[in-house]
Amino acid sequence: MFFKSEAELEKLGAAITTKEIKQQPILWEETYTLWQKAAPAFEQMVTELLQSTAKKVRVIFTGAGTSQYVGDTLVPYLTRIGATERLEFLSFGTTDIVSAPEDHLLADEPTLLVSFARSGNSPESKATIELAQKIVKDLRNLIITCAPQGDLAKAGQADKQSLVVLMPSASNDQGFAMTGSFTCMLLAGALFFDQTSADQKAQFVQTAVKLGQMILTKEAELQALVDLDFTRIVYLGSGSLRGLSREAQLKILELTHGQIATVFDSSMGFRHGPKSFVAPKTLVCGFIANDPYTQKYDLDILEEIKADQIALAVVALGQEANKFSGQSIVYGEQDLLLPEVYLALPDILVAQALALLTAVKIGNTPDTPSPSGTVNRVVKGVLLHEYR
Repeated sequence: MFFKSEAELEKLGAAITTKEIKQQPILWEETYTLWQKAAPAFEQMVTELLQSTAKKVRVIFTGAGTSQYVGDTLVPYLTRIGATERLEFLSFGTTDIVSAPEDHLLADEPTLLVSFARSGNSPESKATIELAQKIVKDLRNLIITCAPQGDLAKAGQADKQSLVVLMPSASNDQGFAMTGSFTCMLLAGALFFDQTSADQKAQFVQTAVKLGQMILTKEAELQALVDLDFTRIVYLGSGSLRGLSREAQLKILELTHGQIATVFDSSMGFRHGPKSFVAPKTLVCGFIANDPYTQKYDLDILEEIKADQIALAVVALGQEANKFSGQSIVYGEQDLLLPEVYLALPDILVAQALALLTAVKIGNTPDTPSPSGTVNRVVKGVLLHEYR
């Protein structure tokens, strides 16, 4: 797919999605530059918020669908690496906040609401900020979005308590599924809150870019997996990669329009019932953490499923995936093992590519995967009720 002509891709209904997956390593470099420019304004906003209170500040990452999974992927890493002496990291979907605001927003707790949004036009995104402004007494907004003309960006630019950070223009995906928008927003969130040095962050980004470029050359390996006769797929991971596994399963669910059944879970949690999902035509994919302790649990579940002989294939994905005794797709650059939140960038590129290739295999069009039109690029049909 990554080496087909534009005409060939258009015939498959995959030109937009293929381009948007392929361009991501370049966008990660652009995101790093945008972060550097926005960092002083961000630091000023956080400093002012911290100085206004002696309490720990709640940092709530929010978004709908894929945008929510950005926060789900960030929180485990930042709980370890972020400034937790003053910040508490949380991830809630805008869909959860809007439907039950008082379960998630606390009036007397200083809050930095970090809104992730590709278009910024989802009704829940706007409603979440409005609810937070009504409920939380001491609130700041960080809006990370890909669309300068989106409702969220425009509203944020008009609000003194908000900072809008725009992602690379090409990250505003025009295809149905979020690809570059997800990875750029994830990278930006990590760079803003990661407490490691700027030099270390630069190395992480450079390595992620190299791994992403390497994955694009592994299409034959990915196609060999897709050629297997599977009707179900499982994604597993731990910590930040558990959050990523949800986005991975969503990509293949979206691009195949549900024709491939999917499930995700943590490596250890999968044994507690969800393992029942595995059938003879199931492809099990495990994201292997680089943390040596966590990695043991990621490998254990894959070895167990392989020994059970209940799946069509079991595959390990990652920089150290070759530690699995079975099939693996290994990314190079072993000299620098990425922390999981940065490893998530090449990891999800693999899952996106598998989803793209699978959609083409079953005859679905990745750029417009919902033939009925009942599922849309920007959600429709949301009825917002007045908050008391």
